[in-house]
Amino acid sequence: MTHHVADVAVIGAGTAGLAAERHARRQGVTTRLIDPDFAGTTCATVGCMPSKLLIGAADAAHEAAGADAFGLRSTVEVRGAEVFERVRRMRDDFAQGVQQSIAELPDGVCLRARARFEAPGELALDSGDTVEARAVVIATGATPALPGPYQAVSDRVLTNQTIFELDDLPESLGVIGAGPLGLELAQAMHRLGVRVEVFDAGEQLAGLPTETSRALYEVLSRAFPIHLNRTPEPAPHPDGVALTWQDGSTRVERVLVAAGRPPSLDALELENAGLDLDDHGTPLFDPATMQCGEAPVFIAGDANHDRPVLHEASHEGTVAGRNAAAWPEVTRTTRKVPLNIAFTRPEAAVIGTIPEADDDTHVTGEADFSDQGRAKVMARAAGMARLHARAGDGRLVGAELCAPGGEHLAHLLAWAVQCGMSASDVLEMPFYHPTLEEGLQSALRQICRQTEQSKPWNRDDDPLPGSRSGAPEG
Repeated sequence: MTHHVADVAVIGAGTAGLAAERHARRQGVTTRLIDPDFAGTTCATVGCMPSKLLIGAADAAHEAAGADAFGLRSTVEVRGAEVFERVRRMRDDFAQGVQQSIAELPDGVCLRARARFEAPGELALDSGDTVEARAVVIATGATPALPGPYQAVSDRVLTNQTIFELDDLPESLGVIGAGPLGLELAQAMHRLGVRVEVFDAGEQLAGLPTETSRALYEVLSRAFPIHLNRTPEPAPHPDGVALTWQDGSTRVERVLVAAGRPPSLDALELENAGLDLDDHGTPLFDPATMQCGEAPVFIAGDANHDRPVLHEASHEGTVAGRNAAAWPEVTRTTRKVPLNIAFTRPEAAVIGTIPEADDDTHVTGEADFSDQGRAKVMARAAGMARLHARAGDGRLVGAELCAPGGEHLAHLLAWAVQCGMSASDVLEMPFYHPTLEEGLQSALRQICRQTEQSKPWNRDDDPLPGSRSGAPEG
């Protein structure tokens, strides 16, 4: 048994934990980074990168299969084993980069173990060691939730932690959960030739507001069934899993459970840390400092379940590590504009603040991408964008979209919101023709009209020829 003493102890070596340790150490303090596996970040190993590799294969298959739309002829042979071999090979390359950065940490920083609180600032490790720290950062991430009924068919259940280990594509897949992960993988599997059905207990897709959720549903449900407000009951079947709900049933070879990833906090014994917890057992914390109450404890990344996306985990880890090192002198940060993207096709995104439908202090402009010139050229015309602005001055506050090129449009809108730009300011920016970005102009012009923003004499607000079908606007 060894008793370790450090200024800052970080529990968890994912994106948030690595950032926290790094930025604490840069303040000149001693650190310990505690993790049972040091396997690499969720993004690199079982999240962002392998899912995008699978989506990349699905995109290639879909483009080849859709060549007829351009007067071309092609055939596609999907070799599932080779698809997954490439996913794992490239995934492992990304993970190796993370593992290399861990290997380069100073000697003595990494402790391979699971930690739990014995008291504020005192940790017990399952290795038998103990850690005493002036401040602690919780960065334990999140794990897939497996609802109780699926225990009976657990041998047929996949999660984001196991789906990329498949040797081949299943014949059929039931997806439980219509969030970003569930829909991304459902569409990718469908495009690779798997029979797919999606189920969700709610009404919204991918965390989208009502209008854009409907637009995404309209596109995706043309390809595979999406059962909303449905909670199927699973049961073993000789050929997989039987799923039964109130007005239907189906049989699938495998089930992907994508019904959420709750924070991994249970094993920490937080009650010994003297922290105030919410109804879900998550510590109450200040998102501007990442500090839990007045305690010398900070929480970052998926562990706090506030903004469970990688760039936020990195930012939160940076703030938590710096403030843990400086405690009790903590510094408040300005948070970035919220940005969430689902890599469906078309891509879906929510940016900034989405006002309530009856909020008369804001106005909304809409853009129709089913009738947008560049989208039609690419045979990808579908979806919409809704931009929200303050009624008084037309300053953009948020946006929601389901549109081709949505991941890029979402970044432009997030930057505009964070820079405090009005709809008129954005229209003053250069828009090349023909591009998908042009599709946002109609929504921006609607906001300008609703907020009565003055139009510069030298700005042409009429649609360019070919940017859309039909007659010019207003």
